[in-house]
Amino acid sequence: MEKRRSATDVTSALSTLQLAPDQKSIPSSMISDLIHQAPQKSKPRKLVSLCIGLLGEHLEEIISDLLEISAGFPPEIKLIILAIARRRRLLNDEVLIALAEPSWKLLDVSGSDITDHGLTTIAKICTNLHAVDISRCENVTADGVSEIICQCRSLEVFRCGGGPRCNVTARRCLSLFKPKLNIIEADSWEELDTSSISSGAESLRWLLWAKIDEDSKSILSTECPRIIVNPNPSPIGFHSRLKVPIEAFPEIPLDHSIVQDIDPKTWACSVPPTFAGRNVATHPSNEIPLLPLAERFRLAVLSRETRLAPKRAKNARQNRRRAEKEHLTRSIEAKSVALASKFLRNT
Repeated sequence: MEKRRSATDVTSALSTLQLAPDQKSIPSSMISDLIHQAPQKSKPRKLVSLCIGLLGEHLEEIISDLLEISAGFPPEIKLIILAIARRRRLLNDEVLIALAEPSWKLLDVSGSDITDHGLTTIAKICTNLHAVDISRCENVTADGVSEIICQCRSLEVFRCGGGPRCNVTARRCLSLFKPKLNIIEADSWEELDTSSISSGAESLRWLLWAKIDEDSKSILSTECPRIIVNPNPSPIGFHSRLKVPIEAFPEIPLDHSIVQDIDPKTWACSVPPTFAGRNVATHPSNEIPLLPLAERFRLAVLSRETRLAPKRAKNARQNRRRAEKEHLTRSIEAKSVALASKFLRNT
């Protein structure tokens, strides 16, 4: 009897069941949109990227033998190691020269300890560079920039400035950025060398200078309007006709695309890197971390002392000569010695 009652109850319940769709339910089109908008799982990193990341974590241990270790590496692998060394603040002239390859198209040494010697050497090796970033390189002068511009005839994007000394170097390079024709005497056009007809940055198109002064910007826009200073990228291009390359995006590091498949933990080491013998806080992003306030104050004082040193030396020489004159006028013995030496010279 109980089984028959339960069967009849189930039958009556099924008869009253409404199978019509609820008006408040989510439409199928919305479900498909949600599926497409759902965040996809990140792809596993390549084995080569994992190996390079492990090598980058221990880069300071092999940096003395980097020339021998990287001798058989492909050019793209060397460029990744260079980007890791820059982020770990281990990049200097020795590392750059050890990793240099003629096939490189871009070079990012921003915020490193590179000097004119390293830039001069790299300019002679990597003559096909299209984009170069030397911003925040305090040891680079106009001589090193001149070598890059003269040797790399295909240079289109150039990043500079970023600090007081770097801005001074950039202002001294204004004449190098502007292409110009040279006066050459020859018997016929066939005897002329095409490389000696013109000089300067002939192919330079994009100049990224963060804190450019108004005078320098006005000079470039007037005398060389082809060079676009600090372009403002947009989805439809610059001035609706000219598309800005990704290398000219100021907020994106120049070597960002090179290390996309590398784990950021590679340069976010537990032991903070050192800069000039002092610790610098690490940052997990691709950008070079900012210096602590004490370090920036020390560099500012050092820059001020270097700037005032010639004036102080001149004042010291003037004070010494003034003291000698006063000694001659006041001391009878010194005056007699001076008169005696003058008499001997006349005789």
